Amino acid sequence: MPQKRSANKPAGKIIVGTASWSDPGFVERWYPKGMGAGERLAWYAQHFEMVEVNSTFYSVPDLRMVERWCRSTPKDFIFNVKLPQLLSHHSTSAKFLPPALRRLAEIDGKGRVRLTPILEKALIETFLRSISILRNERKLGAFLLQLSPAFSPRKHELTELDQLIELLRDDLLAIEFRNRNWAVGEQLGLTIAFLRKHQVAFVNVDAPAADHFMIMPPELNEITNRQIAYLRLHGRDAKAYLTGKTVAARFNYDYSDAEIGEVAQRAGKLGEEADEVHVVFNNNALDYAPRAASRLRVALDQVFRAPPQTPALF
Repeated sequence: MPQKRSANKPAGKIIVGTASWSDPGFVERWYPKGMGAGERLAWYAQHFEMVEVNSTFYSVPDLRMVERWCRSTPKDFIFNVKLPQLLSHHSTSAKFLPPALRRLAEIDGKGRVRLTPILEKALIETFLRSISILRNERKLGAFLLQLSPAFSPRKHELTELDQLIELLRDDLLAIEFRNRNWAVGEQLGLTIAFLRKHQVAFVNVDAPAADHFMIMPPELNEITNRQIAYLRLHGRDAKAYLTGKTVAARFNYDYSDAEIGEVAQRAGKLGEEADEVHVVFNNNALDYAPRAASRLRVALDQVFRAPPQTPALF
């Protein structure tokens, strides 16, 4: 287990944000009416110190776009960046690769790209170049590898992640497992030992209390890199999580005030052992995520009151 902080060492900083800043529900219900797309990130950054970039899961961002992100946010704002879906062992079509890399792709009989070591290295190097301005401006928080539920201990080995971890060794990396079997029984100890050895953060989750293989145990509070503890909140509705046909439907959950209090206590506990705690609300139906994140900041005494639900431009 991680060594406890000394009594005179301050608790780790808790940084709160949401998974994406541009979900349709945010636009409809949270941002001021009539606000243009190019203004939203700057307005978001008035309320939160961090955001998790979701669009990078689907495509490598254009450098000019990343430059706009930097210009739109304060000096101390942080971007946690989700790695592309192919690196996360999700089924991926070649159209989601940068055009220059498609010639390296090996395609299987179902039209899916095989993740070969050569393609993985090329994709990571391309991705790092596109994100380089975030690092240069000291706005890069952590990379998030959200593994596919199909990446299971029965079919895969953790050592398959070795090259990716090595190529990202100069940055913080957090891994979210989406297959429960990595985090139960004897396998949990092996998983945590692997991550600790490589200084990779284990992503803890707030999730439904269900035993389905796609739902990670929500009671874990694992610290595998003292620099950062990562907590992602998916809501607590097991039926929605397992049967939802869209991302918003899967994570359709509005946290109660009592549950926000529980999250605040959990974040504080993680902060006893980590230098920073990144809390990311992924309950992205309607405007549930930004409202919950605002309420958590109130509960943590980071702000005096939550902003109104549907502000208007004057």
